[in-house]
Amino acid sequence: MNLRLELPPFVFNVQSSVDFVEKNLNTMYPDSILQNQQKPADYYVSLEKVNGLRKFIRPQASFRFDALEPFKPLPLNHAFASLEWGMNYVVANQSLEYVILHSGIVAKENSAVLLPGPPGSGKSTLTAYLSGRDEWRLLSDEMALILPGTTKVQPFVRPICLKNKSVELVKRWYPDAKFSTTAKNTHKGDVVHFCPSDHSWQNRDKLATVKAIVFPRYDQQVDLEITQLNQNQGFMQLAQNAVNLNLHGQIGFDTIVNLIENCAIFEVVYNNVESVKNFLEQDVL
Repeated sequence: MNLRLELPPFVFNVQSSVDFVEKNLNTMYPDSILQNQQKPADYYVSLEKVNGLRKFIRPQASFRFDALEPFKPLPLNHAFASLEWGMNYVVANQSLEYVILHSGIVAKENSAVLLPGPPGSGKSTLTAYLSGRDEWRLLSDEMALILPGTTKVQPFVRPICLKNKSVELVKRWYPDAKFSTTAKNTHKGDVVHFCPSDHSWQNRDKLATVKAIVFPRYDQQVDLEITQLNQNQGFMQLAQNAVNLNLHGQIGFDTIVNLIENCAIFEVVYNNVESVKNFLEQDVL
């Protein structure tokens, strides 16, 4: 298999010898993204079966980028997840034209909300819920690509990585949506990828302006608890989620400051995603 994925602002050339990787790509990505073979690729990646005795005893696959192997081989059933994680790795380490934040990001029309959070905070589940509602769209599940010196963000629309209990939740919310095969027993647990909405794909080239920064945290015991943060608190937390801040020097620092000075900043503890959506729509955007 050799496919070219047009994923604004990048084009990936993807090779794989694992059959179900191609099946998942065709399920997760629209034909318009898979069929454009004219544009030159920015990045060449592959996901190949590991040869030798291991392929009979414990089949594995290895992600490669420009002939480099940045990760250890993973079990074969992790192959599609490994490809998605690998593409994130490539962008995070190579795309110096953006200040990159480890964050979910969604937008209502052209007003975006950053959702930075560590693993287990519910970031991806909340991102999935919001991006599937009317008028909301996904910009990214994993990384916000901020244009340096601005509050503008470039969408990087890709499938959303769901883990463990969040998989059943999102399938219940969106029973007609498309989902990948399950990567069982990864370092994140059981992983399934969730296909973004048609609205998100159709607006994948459309920049948005960050209007709010929300640090979410799921807590089964708390319906909704909102704390507004001051700029110092917001800066410290947001800077911790900056992927390549040190490579941008002063312009990177100024970009984070610009976001903090021009956005409402909140910590939100919740157990009901609809309550968070209502808060954002009624009190933030």
